Formats: sequence, structure tokens, C-alpha cells
Amino acid sequence: MRKRLQPFAALFLAGALLGAPAGAAAQDEEIPPARQAARAWYQDAKFGMFIHWGVYSLLGQGEWVMQNRAIPVARYEWLASTFNPVKFDARAWVALAKAAGMRYITITARHHDGFSMFASNATRYDIADWTAFGRDPLKELADECERQGIKLFFYYSQLDWHHPDYFPRGGTGLATGRPESGDWNRYLDFMDAQLTELLTRYGPIGGIWFDGMWDKPQADWRLQRTYGLIHRLRPDALIIPNHHLAPLPGEDAQTFEQDLPGANTAGFNTTTIGALPLETSLTMNRSWGFNITDTTFKSVPELVRYLVRAAGYGANLLLTFGPRPDGTIQPEAAARLTDLGRWLQQYGPAIYGTRAGPVTPRPWGVTTQRADTVFVHVLDWADPALSLPPLPARVLHARELTGGRAVRFVQSPAGLTIDLPPASAPASPDRVIVLETKPGR
Repeated sequence: MRKRLQPFAALFLAGALLGAPAGAAAQDEEIPPARQAARAWYQDAKFGMFIHWGVYSLLGQGEWVMQNRAIPVARYEWLASTFNPVKFDARAWVALAKAAGMRYITITARHHDGFSMFASNATRYDIADWTAFGRDPLKELADECERQGIKLFFYYSQLDWHHPDYFPRGGTGLATGRPESGDWNRYLDFMDAQLTELLTRYGPIGGIWFDGMWDKPQADWRLQRTYGLIHRLRPDALIIPNHHLAPLPGEDAQTFEQDLPGANTAGFNTTTIGALPLETSLTMNRSWGFNITDTTFKSVPELVRYLVRAAGYGANLLLTFGPRPDGTIQPEAAARLTDLGRWLQQYGPAIYGTRAGPVTPRPWGVTTQRADTVFVHVLDWADPALSLPPLPARVLHARELTGGRAVRFVQSPAGLTIDLPPASAPASPDRVIVLETKPGR
């Protein structure tokens, strides 16, 4: 994931990257039915698990430790040789995702340190060949996801602090002791070879989640070739790029890092929201990878509110944690995920399968919608009534989601006013009022 090392001001044109005319829009391409169906499934899923796990977990200082501590390649290679996550249990990881109400998992197949967390013929610098562990945890995870009905996506870093052919260097990885030479096209060939492995050896994966292109914003990344390879090998695989730009041709979703769509409180996301499905990725504490001193975990109510607000923007929430180097999950993360699952057992109908509702997000909360049903999510409002702007449909009935108690309302050309008497159900971070509507006013 991205750190605030320098402003990301140098933008590049889609034409320079893709060999397409400048200004070509991502939505202009003809999308085959398999990808259309995959996009719709993705929009319905709403909640995913993001796993940052790799050699860096050994040092317990997050996934950027190689960069932050200027660890040379040779020393980091030795560190990688000691990685042996003997307590890794794919079944337990997937079961936790299901218990949390998550519909998909995105895991780091390769992060910026260049170490492959899967068995690869393109390099020996991978977990199966370089470590005593000697297994392919991503294959075990893929098999378990298929058994338990969870879709699996692979995070893949385009940035590499280890590979000699990642040259010319970008804005990071300058102190890892590599020779000041290399063949950029050979590096891109290496990436395509690894992507081919990930797309053909692990069953029905959901897609590829790219990160790191922002390290060299003016480079020729050969995206048209790489994206074409992905869609040819796996027609239903989605491409989700974390490049902090408006969508480019060939992509299938727009993701926002540590931010709700268009907000850019993090300082490096685009404020442009395209026409593709949306996602926001969020850390559970302040770290993506395992950080032994980071105990600033968000509370369950905070996480619920973020999930609800994301849904109000029509976006998925991809919630992150970093497993420990032995393959176990921090108990603070596991407890929060379990509690989120309990909340979704009650409130999931107002989240899953919805799109952004007719009222844009407001300080008091958001709306979501499925067909003619509108869900009003009241997150921060203490008064006995809530006024909404005019809706594009006539409200027939209103009720509380939990308990089903009828709610009084008044609808007029000026808008809709909903009575909010004391809740009939135990307190929740999100009070949901269900509006059954009929087209027309």
C-alpha cells in the first residue's frame, strides 16, 4: 500500500500507458457478459477481507519495513529464508471471513518487497523454494475458498524493491543495494509470467488487485498488454488498480485507499469518481501488515459506521489486517471480525446487494437501495424526527429493520419526514428505517 513519502503530483495520460488515444474512457470498451456478471456480483458482495502477509511480518513493523529501514537485498533475502509460518491454517482464515460476513478475500500474492507468497516458475524467490515452509499457502487458501464459497482475489505489486530489472528506479526502493542497471521490458515480462501463473493455477479466482504503479507514474507499464492477458486467460476476472487515478480502459473497479470515494482525506486519492464499481480499503488499526506495537484498533461501532458509509456511496469495504509471522491472526482482529459478523446477521439485508440510495451521503447518515426498497441508515442523529429531500418515488410503508415496528412519516413535494421515537431494538451504531416505495410521486 502507499505511504506518504512524496506528493503524487505527476499524472500520466491513459494513452501513454495503454497505446490508446488520450482521453479514452474506461467505460467506452465493450464488456463481455462474463465480466459484466462478475462486476455485478462484486457490487452485491459489499464486504471483503484484505490480508497483508509476507516476509515483512517477521520484523513486526509493517509491510514497508524494507524501505523504511533501508534493508539491502542480500540481508532481506536472508530474512526471507527464515520465514516459516507453521501455524498457517487456510480453513481457519476462510472460516473467519465467513463468520465476519465477508464475501471475498484479497491477499498479497506479492508485495513491494518482491517476495512471492506462492510457488512460481518465474523466480526462486518465493515461499515454496526459498523457505523451509516449502508449501504454497495461496493454493491452500484458494482450495479452501472454493470449498467454503468465498471468492479469492490476488493483490499483486507492480512496484518491486528486490528485482534488478525494476529500472530505472521509481520514488522508492533506492537503498536496497541493486546495481544501477536493468531491463524494464524484461521486468514487465516477469510480471506477466507470474500473473499467468496466478490466473491459471488457482481455480476460479475473482481477479487481480494491482498496487504500486504510482511509484513510477510516467513509465510505460504496458497496461494494454497486461490487462489483455488477464482478460484472455480469465474472462471473468476483475482488474482492480490502486493507482489513485480516474479509471483507465480495461479496468473493472475503482478503489480508494483509506478513504471513502472522492473524499481524499489521505491526500493521494483522486477526487474523480468514475462509472465503475467502487471499493474503499481500510486498515483495522493504522497498519496494513503486522505491526507488533500498533494497538490502535478501531472499535466495532467505528467499523460498522465505515461499512455503512461505504455502502451509502455504493462502495464495497475491503477491511485489512496483517497476520503474524507464524500464520496466526491477532486476537484483536479476530474479535472485531466476529462482532462485525454478528451485526451483519441482523443488518446485512440493508447492506448486501444494495446500491447507493436516492439521498446522497449526509452528516447524519446514508441511504442504500435494492429495487423499490430504500434503507435509511441513521448514524448520527438524536432528534425525534429526520427530514429528507424529495425522493424520486412514493413511500408506501416505513418500518424499523430490526423488530419491524411501523414508523410514521409524512411525504410532500417538499420532502419526507420520518418520526424517530426511541428504538425498539438494542442500541446499534446504525439505526435502519426501511422504506417500501412505488415509482412516481
